[in-house]
Amino acid sequence: MKPFEILTPSTLEEARSVLVERGGEASIFAGGTDILGEMKHGTWEPACLVDISRIEGMREIESVSGETAYGSLVTLGEIARHSDAAVRHPAFVQAVESVATPQIRNAGTLGGNLCQRPRCWYYRSPAFNCLKKGGDYCFAVEGGNKYHAILGADRCHIVHPSDMAVALTALGAEVEIFGEGGLRRLPVSKLFVGPQDDVLSETSLEMGDIVTRIFIPHRGQGPRSIYLKAKERQAYDFALVSVGAYMEIVDGIVREARTALGGVAPVPYFAQTASDALQGSNVEDVDASAIGRLAVEGAEPMSDNGYKVRLASNLVARAVRTLLDICRTEGG
Repeated sequence: MKPFEILTPSTLEEARSVLVERGGEASIFAGGTDILGEMKHGTWEPACLVDISRIEGMREIESVSGETAYGSLVTLGEIARHSDAAVRHPAFVQAVESVATPQIRNAGTLGGNLCQRPRCWYYRSPAFNCLKKGGDYCFAVEGGNKYHAILGADRCHIVHPSDMAVALTALGAEVEIFGEGGLRRLPVSKLFVGPQDDVLSETSLEMGDIVTRIFIPHRGQGPRSIYLKAKERQAYDFALVSVGAYMEIVDGIVREARTALGGVAPVPYFAQTASDALQGSNVEDVDASAIGRLAVEGAEPMSDNGYKVRLASNLVARAVRTLLDICRTEGG
């Protein structure tokens, strides 16, 4: 590991100033569960870490104006233990609880989880100068691609690693960012960019931008959500495929539906066709298997990851059936 400097600004303005001044040689540091791994393996070697953990105002969880605001420095462990989170947004807490181990959840922050870098073994290995690192080739195309994308890939076939991002996309959450001009908000889905837009980055964040809070809306009558994750090991593993699903069901009718997939695309994949097919349906008429097939429509698997098509389809169907069963049980 190369020597590096740690700076500890006390305000967002100071932190942004340092990030802009130091440019590409500086990186934000919070929980450190991702960046330190990259540094140890030589994937990313910043000369300066900007420790934002002392900046006030990003460690709170509070309800404000019909939504819950989660500070970006709130740890995943704190979210899992929060009494109100599981009641209002079960998919979010289920996603949190699926991450790694309790020790890592107690260190890792919400903002850091959203902004973590890909886990592709070619990207993480110093032996491969892949597209994601400025090279000329995606080694997954003709190499080992068991864990790579089946949807939305363009040249680079990474999959997005954040469980939180998938659940938050399904829940219609928004992210608050401090940058040039102050604070701004955008849908969580707009935070992420695929390789067709920028092969070297995974987010739309600009130089000096800092994620400050995440807002999850409080929905209307009958809101239900779920997060399901298929993985090879039961602990400390990333998703082969994951599903975040949200439904608002009123008088037996699906008034709103949102379905997002993880582990299948370079960004959290919003299954628009499947979501549209659910919306407006009578719960007794929903064909969950058909919704699952719609969710993976247009999939283009590679040599070793064709299993993801069926796995994703079945996981979506399971999520839909579970939410509908809850509706029937509770009389929603």
